[in-house]
Amino acid sequence: MSYAHYEKDKNNILTITMDDPTLSVNVMNNNFTTALHQMADYLDENKEQIAGVILASGKDTFFAGGDLEEIFAVNEATVEAYYNKILTIKDSFRRLESSGKPFVTAINGAALGGGFEICLASHHSIAIDTKKVVIGLPEVTLGLLPGGGGVVRLVRKLGLQKAWPLLSKGTALSAREALAQGLIEDIAADKEEMMQKARNWILSNPTVSQPWDRDGYQIPGGDVTDKSIENFIVLTTAKLQASKRNLYPAPQAILSAAVEGMQVDFEAANRIESRYLANLSCTQVAKNMITTFFQLNQLKGGASRPQGYDKTSVKKLGVLGAGMMGSGIATVASAVGLNVVLKDVTLAAAEKGKAYTELVTSKQIEKGTLNESQQQAMLDLIQATDKVEDLQDCDLIIEAVFEDRGLKASVTKETEAQLSSEAIFASNTSTLPITGLAKASKKPENFIGLHFFSPVDRMPLVEIICGEQTSETTLARAYDFVRQIRKLPIVVSDSRDFFTSRVYESYCNEGAWLLSDGVAAALIENLSQHVGMPAGPLASVDAVSQKLVYSVKSMAKSDSALEGKPFPAGEEPPFVWIERMVEEFGRLGKAYGSGYYEYPESGKKYIWPELSSLQPEQTQEISHQDIKDRILFRQSIEAARCLEEGVLHNVIDGNIGSMKGIGFPPYTGGQLQYINAYGIAAFVERALDLATRFGNRFEPPQILLQMAKDGAQFE
Repeated sequence: MSYAHYEKDKNNILTITMDDPTLSVNVMNNNFTTALHQMADYLDENKEQIAGVILASGKDTFFAGGDLEEIFAVNEATVEAYYNKILTIKDSFRRLESSGKPFVTAINGAALGGGFEICLASHHSIAIDTKKVVIGLPEVTLGLLPGGGGVVRLVRKLGLQKAWPLLSKGTALSAREALAQGLIEDIAADKEEMMQKARNWILSNPTVSQPWDRDGYQIPGGDVTDKSIENFIVLTTAKLQASKRNLYPAPQAILSAAVEGMQVDFEAANRIESRYLANLSCTQVAKNMITTFFQLNQLKGGASRPQGYDKTSVKKLGVLGAGMMGSGIATVASAVGLNVVLKDVTLAAAEKGKAYTELVTSKQIEKGTLNESQQQAMLDLIQATDKVEDLQDCDLIIEAVFEDRGLKASVTKETEAQLSSEAIFASNTSTLPITGLAKASKKPENFIGLHFFSPVDRMPLVEIICGEQTSETTLARAYDFVRQIRKLPIVVSDSRDFFTSRVYESYCNEGAWLLSDGVAAALIENLSQHVGMPAGPLASVDAVSQKLVYSVKSMAKSDSALEGKPFPAGEEPPFVWIERMVEEFGRLGKAYGSGYYEYPESGKKYIWPELSSLQPEQTQEISHQDIKDRILFRQSIEAARCLEEGVLHNVIDGNIGSMKGIGFPPYTGGQLQYINAYGIAAFVERALDLATRFGNRFEPPQILLQMAKDGAQFE
């Protein structure tokens, strides 16, 4: 079967339909490269018999973009061949757009990356006005740049200032948004109207050329000699340096390719763009971010879902506790059309929780992403109540009350009395073992943990925790619910703090260890952000609140005593810091106005001035690199321990959970991929060095020692 199907109508308009017989989507693989070259040859050889060309797709999507598996495989030995292949594709694009014949792209579905670059090479693009159509250049999110002419053409089409947000953020737009921003030229109600509009445009424009191929063409908004453009370049470069800290090479490469390309002719600009892409394809950051893309697709496809169970959906959800977490859960559930019963101890508290949904959706209305009727529909789906009887007929209950075993046990027993034997009961705990909480349940096989992250409406991850008696059926149904509300599920086994909280705690604790080693608080915070963490460990503790951390740590210490186990020595200095902050100084966290930082009513937060006087003097040399490594290594070692202990079920959940749940830097590909990229043997060697100098919490677990010996990697 051929890749492209040719059909010419009575007006000599040629429709070429791309339909790769080997894949479910069209991508820029060898099949496409060959077919594209043949398209250009056919047009050259039959130019006199062709009025114009419509390029369409035989798939549900228009074109899925570059072949990421091919790009992932590029290395120093093959990069030149890859560079030459990019130029070959661009040459075919150039022949199509400079033939003198009208060339129209008919966008029936997603046109992202290389798919939209095809459209940019055409003279006229028409998209169906449907949710299936998304348009954009997301390469930056993969550590790459649009290398099929995307940078060169978009800058020449829109100008640098308008093109930059689309190139640097990788934003995907709807058909209407793309039309409004000038990325495409027209929209249609359906495929039939789209094809008719394409034919009409060709008949009305028998001879065409791209704007940049016409005499007197000037880049919209000005070229690099324009003062406003010069200022924009300087300001954008400074912003990139401040925000990306040289951790993400792609945005700077995109800016460089755009600016350098503006100063030369079209062909030279294309070569510049291709060189930057070839260079980026060899970077470890691109490898890591492409790995993330693959793993996200696997996760969405059910990588951690038990097999052999029919897909299910929740029809009525009960949420216990209308605080920030409970109201956030109600918001995301109502957004997908779920009926929600939001219960609290008083009707006023429940109504206050429902008001959170109104607040969130009102902001969406202001941004234009939601309308008032959609907002009202969501609010109508949420029933605020103080009556436990209203929870009858719920398929799923999510308990989101305070982290107190007694309270959780009480609401479990009270609520289960209203439920059918098939209903699932889930606890939104971040630290308490599910097996212990399930003791209050009459059906522990239906009891599971669903750990949401705050704020729920913005955080994409849900950590699913299986207790010792949680059934596979319950896990499958919980997994389906998480996907139903458009969140990313990872699955972990039961233990104190599970995976995300445990690893996040190791990060926060390392801030306390560094304080105990005499490192200045400002240096700890700044270097943590320099390695890509969204906030320093001290600010992170403040955000959680010292009061809550103290309560949880005290509970853990008490549990250890009851179980006859010593409280882990590695927890001691962090616990002492928290204990002093709460008991001695009354600094309870950001929500209470003070913690490691001061939080003035007006102005930015700043580190508590007296903090340095509480620190011991530094007794050994600690370099900036030591601090950076301690921040990233401590978390990654803990993630490896979680995998070794069976808390993590697979590498995918560890990587995605660490980035989407606790903000581990995306350029690393996640905590386990960070170890891969560092090199297992080299990581073990550095970890042993850190352990010798700073404590046994850095000792690599057996899984890493064995992998280093075997030359293995996390897969």
